[in-house]
Amino acid sequence: MPEFLTMVDRLQEETAQQPELPRSGVQAALRGARNRCPSCGQEVLFARFLKPIAKCGSCGQDWTHQQADDFPAYLAILLTGHILAPLIITLVNHTDLPVWGLMVLIVSLATILMLAMLQPAKGAIIAVQWWLGMHGFVKPARAGAKPKAMPIDCSAAPQAPMTSGSGCPASRHNPR
Repeated sequence: MPEFLTMVDRLQEETAQQPELPRSGVQAALRGARNRCPSCGQEVLFARFLKPIAKCGSCGQDWTHQQADDFPAYLAILLTGHILAPLIITLVNHTDLPVWGLMVLIVSLATILMLAMLQPAKGAIIAVQWWLGMHGFVKPARAGAKPKAMPIDCSAAPQAPMTSGSGCPASRHNPR
């Protein structure tokens, strides 16, 4: 005997199968920074260290449109500098380490921080590009967003005068 499913049961099954879109660009960026698909949050975003996957296996989102280029490196350099600047000032002013010791310590920390921040920065930037519909990405649906009205093509309007509210300018000879 087939199992009887109520409408609520069917809806729960459908929503369990469909991945949930992020509610905001920040949530999408955080998913990308955590190496997760910004669209569904299920699959990993990177196949290798800085090589994003071509298509998500869970939601089917195509990631080949991304163009993060050098921006993740710029962002990682900016953050590394701001994190290390107070540490460098403190080390120089309050320790008696020789210059070569300071250099080894600072260069090592900078390299580790840069490598640690590159992939999360690239994931977040790819997610923001996707969220904003940049570089060939289709803008994802927003929760509670109204569908956009289709523009009216006034060039295909008939020769008769338009009624008010049609969106097209009235003709030159208005018989009123």
